[in-house]
Amino acid sequence: MTTYLYPQNLKATANLWLWSLRDFAIMSIALLLSILILAQTRIIVPLAVTLCFGFLSIRLEDTTILDFIRYAVKYFISTQQIYFWAERGK
Repeated sequence: MTTYLYPQNLKATANLWLWSLRDFAIMSIALLLSILILAQTRIIVPLAVTLCFGFLSIRLEDTTILDFIRYAVKYFISTQQIYFWAERGK
């Protein structure tokens, strides 16, 4: 078997700076469209949404900020926590 110098033997995802390559492509296209919309109509909402997506898709150690928020909502809000108390005296 051939061993490569690329991380995880060519099984790692492609990253560009702090984003995955797919997220970076989406952000680039959305930023271009947002700037065109801003220049034509003076509406800033698409640019704000694009910047929010850019912030939430920052990837650190294979976890994005959006994934972390999802895990926190699932743990604290949507999933019931089950506690088992040990019985004493038996």
